[in-house]
Amino acid sequence: MAGTFRFSFGPWNIHEGADPFGPKVRESIDFNKKLGMYKKLGFDGVQFHDDDAVPNMNELTPKQIIAEAKKVKNKLDEHGLIAEFVAPRLWEDPRTVDGGYTNNDAANRKYALERSLRTIDIAKTLGTRNIVLWLAREGTYIREAKDSVWATEKIAEAVQLMLDYDPKIRIMIESKPNEPMDHTYIPTIGHAIALGMLTTDPSRVGCLIESAHALLAGLDPSDEMGYAMAHNKLWSVHLNDQNGLKFDQDKSFGSVDLRRALNQVRILDEHGFGNNGEWVGLDVKAMRTQKDNVACKHLSNSRTIFLKLLEISRGLDQKKMAKLRAARDYEELDLYIMESILG
Repeated sequence: MAGTFRFSFGPWNIHEGADPFGPKVRESIDFNKKLGMYKKLGFDGVQFHDDDAVPNMNELTPKQIIAEAKKVKNKLDEHGLIAEFVAPRLWEDPRTVDGGYTNNDAANRKYALERSLRTIDIAKTLGTRNIVLWLAREGTYIREAKDSVWATEKIAEAVQLMLDYDPKIRIMIESKPNEPMDHTYIPTIGHAIALGMLTTDPSRVGCLIESAHALLAGLDPSDEMGYAMAHNKLWSVHLNDQNGLKFDQDKSFGSVDLRRALNQVRILDEHGFGNNGEWVGLDVKAMRTQKDNVACKHLSNSRTIFLKLLEISRGLDQKKMAKLRAARDYEELDLYIMESILG
């Protein structure tokens, strides 16, 4: 069954170019102006962190947070856009330097849990039931800092609290093995799926797979996607590319390895991704060298590459591939795929 593809990205993907080694190199763009760029770039969905929607939420009451989120929902409607998900940003507050849900300070854990519930309020107001958890600082720099049994239980308790708070939401765990922490507690999609089994409603705990995060774990992104789809747990993707096992680069999709990108497109399409409303999300960053007037090409380029690879994938001779598989003539199959990419 062929997939159905619509595309999303987060406003943080249009950014000023600051990195750990230097300041911003491009001008900031107003949030509402960014929303106006979505349709022009071929995108219909918006990914949100909680404070993308309500920037000063820590200073507001729950009622005020919802009121601010309503204003954002009106902006989305004006631009004909849909909110794909909302994610609590639990890695930039001074109270969460030691993690949120696994913080060794009970008061800081309480802050992380309360902020997660406010994220659900925002998501509901924006019209999405999807909550993404990137467990950025739920890990350690040294193993002795936390007990891994306790930490896993605390993450599961946080997920359970969110599921209990709103029976309509579903939680998509975005796993990553490292960065910013040395080691994280939910490093792969297998871990994420298993974590859902520690809750009372595993049917509402799934995953979001990012290409680069799979690569950082030494895994193939298409295999991770296939594993999740076999469990009916692949509810979103963040497509990008990665040049080796290093920091999270968020390079444009397919810019490093076209064949690897093709296999991600192929597995998604051949197994009907998107037919149940899933989005093809991008998490890509412009090269720091790019000037303001071309600093969105990474987004349109990534979408273009996806669609071109989709065309190649759908043009593959399935009977020929099946025959080569049956004969175990993998060298010929290898050449056929490479020739198809080369055109």
